[in-house]
Amino acid sequence: MATPVAAVEVKEPTPRRLPQRVLPGFGLTLGYTMVYLSLLVLIPLSAVFIRSLGLGWGHFWDVVTAPRVIASLRLSFGASLIAALINVIFGLIVAWVLVRYSFPFKRLIDAIVDLPFALPTAVAGIALTALYAPNGWLGIWLKSFGISVAFTPLGIVVALTFIGLPFVVRTLQPSACHSWCEPCSPCSRIWTEKWSKPPRLSVPRRHRPLHASYCRRCGRRCSRDLHSPSRAPSASMDR
Repeated sequence: MATPVAAVEVKEPTPRRLPQRVLPGFGLTLGYTMVYLSLLVLIPLSAVFIRSLGLGWGHFWDVVTAPRVIASLRLSFGASLIAALINVIFGLIVAWVLVRYSFPFKRLIDAIVDLPFALPTAVAGIALTALYAPNGWLGIWLKSFGISVAFTPLGIVVALTFIGLPFVVRTLQPSACHSWCEPCSPCSRIWTEKWSKPPRLSVPRRHRPLHASYCRRCGRRCSRDLHSPSRAPSASMDR
């Protein structure tokens, strides 16, 4: 008599699922980005270092310590530092007013702050030169006081201040919404009750706009000096 055989259930292998990417075609886009970045940034930048090292330390030191190079570096870092200090003061005031107060045309002024973001650097330079030239709208008025702005170190400070102001304002605004609006009434109460000891206000993360704007200005000026070392601003500093 035949014995019954128990049926064995055979499980089919589940297909292996590939990990899903958040962005479709991530590998292709990453490879294209790296190639594009290498062609535009990494290869030219490495060529600058390789050529500088090929000159030899003696010749390299002679080039770096040349009077025009020293004047160019002094102009770049000095103008960037002055513009950063100006932007810290006025950027703090602009961010404070935009966050704390409501007034007519507030949105228009808030949009004007972003104007340097929309303008290319060359267009901003041409516009400022047209305004502050001796025959410009503002330059002809300043000329009567003996102040020359266009093609001078003062004009470079004005241009760097114009470019860096939105970086300071936009970096200060998020922290201003959380830290400046809440302690308003306690600080005013402490100030009125104990006027001899002003309140100590913490200033968290507000040193970053200064660093960001200063580094951006130094980068713009130094890159401009590297591409055209015989520009007129360096000669103006020699004088």
